[in-house]
Amino acid sequence: MRILGSLLLLASWPAVAALNIFACTPEWGALAKELGGDKASVYTATTALQDPHRVEARPSLLARARNADLMVCTGAELEIGWAPLVQTQSGNPKIQNGRPGYFEASSAVRLIERPARVDRSLGDVHSMGNPHLHLDPRNVARVAEALGERMAALDPAEGAYYRARAASFLERWRAATARWEKEAAPLKGMALVVYHKDLSYLLEWLGMREVGALEPKPGLPPSTAHLTELLERLKQQPARAVVRSAYNDPRAAEWLSEHAKIPAVTLAYTVGGNDKAGDLFGLFDDTLARLRALSR
Repeated sequence: MRILGSLLLLASWPAVAALNIFACTPEWGALAKELGGDKASVYTATTALQDPHRVEARPSLLARARNADLMVCTGAELEIGWAPLVQTQSGNPKIQNGRPGYFEASSAVRLIERPARVDRSLGDVHSMGNPHLHLDPRNVARVAEALGERMAALDPAEGAYYRARAASFLERWRAATARWEKEAAPLKGMALVVYHKDLSYLLEWLGMREVGALEPKPGLPPSTAHLTELLERLKQQPARAVVRSAYNDPRAAEWLSEHAKIPAVTLAYTVGGNDKAGDLFGLFDDTLARLRALSR
């Protein structure tokens, strides 16, 4: 009876996840969960309310990375201020650059806004191009294909499972993308002021136009002089709204909204940026809904 009880207890325990995944940002944590199902344990190192450029490599992150089989980051220098420290100080050989356990989403897509030159006078620019690639759903699809294959390679015993999950996700994702593109047709050509260059892929996908930025240069906080200059410029080149991501300080957007008499819109930017952006599908549903409200 004692042996039978032990067997029943073991049978009641949940299956141990085959892959421990350390995701640098919420969008890739959400994607890893979509692809990994109950075969993966996913830890996301940051939240939607944190600037992904500026994260502290805390001991808790090192502890999580120490046992990871796969580290999924954006790459293209987005996490350059902290992810390399997590890799080296974790002491985990699996997740070092060049190893199968390290995956960069940027390796699967074409980056835009690659600068002709890079120096500090230009602000916080990325030499490889704009790393905020996840707000074009076509990029998410490309990353999903590559990440699904990487997970299958790392855990070949469950490879068919990851590939099936990826195929199911991509079928639903492509159908949703077609719907989003149809719904977003009225947004084409709409002019916006942004905060940072983190919405560039979204604007390119939807055919919207950036006519100004609250940051005088990428990574530099808005200044009174720059905002005043931007306000004057908008008199000649009007914008429909000023948009910012959930992690951006709202004060500059609110100031410009009040003085330019245009709406200020806060976008989730990534999964968890607001209550409706609970997963990747919710992120795009909510983002499109907020932007479409501007065309009414």
